[in-house]
Amino acid sequence: MIDTPLAEDQAWTAFEARDRTYDGRFFVAVSTTGIYCRPSCPARRPRRENAAIYHEEAAVRAAGYRPCLRCKPDQVARDRAAVAKAVQLIEGAEAPLRLDEVAEAVGYARHHFQRLFTRDLGVSPAAYARALRSRRAERTLEESASVTDAIYDAGYSAPSRFYQDAGERLGMTPSVWRDGGRGATIRFAVVDSPLGPLLIAATDRGICRLTFDEDEGALRRRFPHATILADDGAMAELVSGVLQAVATPSAMPELPLDVAGTAFQQAVWAELRKIPPGETRSYAEIAAAVGQPGAVRAVGTANGSNPVAVLVPCHRVIRSDGSLGGYAGGLDRKRRLLRAETDGEPGSLFG
Repeated sequence: MIDTPLAEDQAWTAFEARDRTYDGRFFVAVSTTGIYCRPSCPARRPRRENAAIYHEEAAVRAAGYRPCLRCKPDQVARDRAAVAKAVQLIEGAEAPLRLDEVAEAVGYARHHFQRLFTRDLGVSPAAYARALRSRRAERTLEESASVTDAIYDAGYSAPSRFYQDAGERLGMTPSVWRDGGRGATIRFAVVDSPLGPLLIAATDRGICRLTFDEDEGALRRRFPHATILADDGAMAELVSGVLQAVATPSAMPELPLDVAGTAFQQAVWAELRKIPPGETRSYAEIAAAVGQPGAVRAVGTANGSNPVAVLVPCHRVIRSDGSLGGYAGGLDRKRRLLRAETDGEPGSLFG
């Protein structure tokens, strides 16, 4: 899918907001200085009558403008190509790569590339590699008869490294993950919210599932061998925080999460959490923001795989034509969430 050119007002709004997610989608040329900038340029904004929007760098260069020395808009394509190449290197490596090895391979200084990669994908190169190994381990643990074999097959240098990652990312030991949650304890509550019944499930590490219209049965199907316990009051703080997040997203509290996903899913979910209440992004914009502009469908899939509704606000992602797209909780809920956030009135959730 190719991004359609932005309307001039939309582009100007993004430029005034210094919205980094629009970098590469358009350029702003300033007639009084003869330079052109990327949308996120930190320089002071020109008067609108002195600026012009260009959607292709070749066109703005042909018009006689030169790149801004501060934001270096001519490096947008190079930066994204470098990140894409780094992802290929990390995913294709048999053993973990050091940051300096990756940075040197794509032609950037170590610390600069660390910032660049993290800005575009929402995670550092090391975190991306750990997520990739962890995901491979999840798959191989489901297929392998030996936990140790699965650990080495996933690319870990030693079992201890995997157990460290597993403790941080999965919230369960490897054999428990492979065996449908056997030995894990998950507590749950189904509560009434302004948008209907809401399932809240949590391990000792944090909320692992937050969905509309699900119940204990759905939770047991997802973790068939886990110990599933109804809340005895221990989840009161989490429940209160979730209800506050639903009713008043602008004052959403920080709640602990215990969710696992692929490196791509983690990058998408991280980008979703950057969208302020009352604003939306298109699937194409999220794809561009994570450095995969051609992965619009994959972004939609990652959105649909989000295990914690509202806290990771996948409802703030819509289609490029302005239509709502999909939502696991139903389009009516998506519409009401967006309306409440736009209006700034929690009470509109009840209407």
